[in-house]
Amino acid sequence: MPTLDIFNDDAFSVVSLTQTINDIPFRPGRIGQMGLFEADRISTTVAMIESQGGLLRIVSPTPRGGPGVTLPKEGRNIRPLLVPHFEINDAINADEVQNVRAFGTESELETVQTKVAQRQRLHADSMALTEEHARMGAIKGVVTYAPAENGTVVPPLNLYTEFGVTKPATVQFNFGTTATDGALLKLTQGIKRQIGDALGGAGFDHIHAFVGDNFFDGLLTSKEVRETYKNTSQASFLRDSYIDASRLSWGVFEFGGIVFENYRGKVGTEAFVATDEARFFPVGTPGLFRTVYAPADYVETVNTLGERLYTNQWTAPNRKRIELETQMNALQYCSRPPALIEGRIAA
Repeated sequence: MPTLDIFNDDAFSVVSLTQTINDIPFRPGRIGQMGLFEADRISTTVAMIESQGGLLRIVSPTPRGGPGVTLPKEGRNIRPLLVPHFEINDAINADEVQNVRAFGTESELETVQTKVAQRQRLHADSMALTEEHARMGAIKGVVTYAPAENGTVVPPLNLYTEFGVTKPATVQFNFGTTATDGALLKLTQGIKRQIGDALGGAGFDHIHAFVGDNFFDGLLTSKEVRETYKNTSQASFLRDSYIDASRLSWGVFEFGGIVFENYRGKVGTEAFVATDEARFFPVGTPGLFRTVYAPADYVETVNTLGERLYTNQWTAPNRKRIELETQMNALQYCSRPPALIEGRIAA
């Protein structure tokens, strides 16, 4: 049979391709590694998010023709949020599989599957980076997206304005003081109290902070921090803080009951966390960070529960190539934005 006919094999169906790409290991970066975000799968392209007392949550769908959800009472509101659609278009030209032997052996299928898997891996890595960037936005309370290829700017998702909650004031850090008067310790204690108040009855394991390069260096070299750990059994922190076995961050250091992590991640020259910036958030609070996956825009996936990634392929009209695409339909958000604190080095 002609070489390109193998793409009609079940191995290249939407279901098979999607299953394969979701099985491919990916490197989502530090946020993905920490497992901060809990995933929800919905069968629509719009997530209904309810806000009550600063808490955001997804409203469960109800059967058609059956009873719906109770109308919101005073102090509650429900907002529809469109799940963003991310798509990569690609193609495998006929010449790329021209010399694959086409007579009745499985080697042809395996070879072309390998080529498709190579493309899928590149797609999966790009989607992982996209997801990591959006999740960092959710940790900041404002999710931003890359501009379209035509230059169109995609509006950010501001969780504070979207749900009418107040963004906490930015905490200013001054690492230039030479006094060891506990000023830094006082700031960290205040951040812990503020986050605890925002969470109310919801508990947490610890407070974490993703910080930029200058912020991390300023913290480690401040006199208060060095005097705190000097000549103690924990003095090794001052030597080992720049070492991180996972290589997904530049270093991790604990001070004042907060874990400070020099976040490693950028696109081009744009760092996910600005050099003078710190982003504080609680870890271990159930349902705090959520990911919503919606179905792809294929006939086969209508009204099905969303997967993280989808891949599809079809023959071009001129029969010279196989069109290949990968898509992700994912919304990232924080259910309690007032628990997110921004810190910056004082000007």
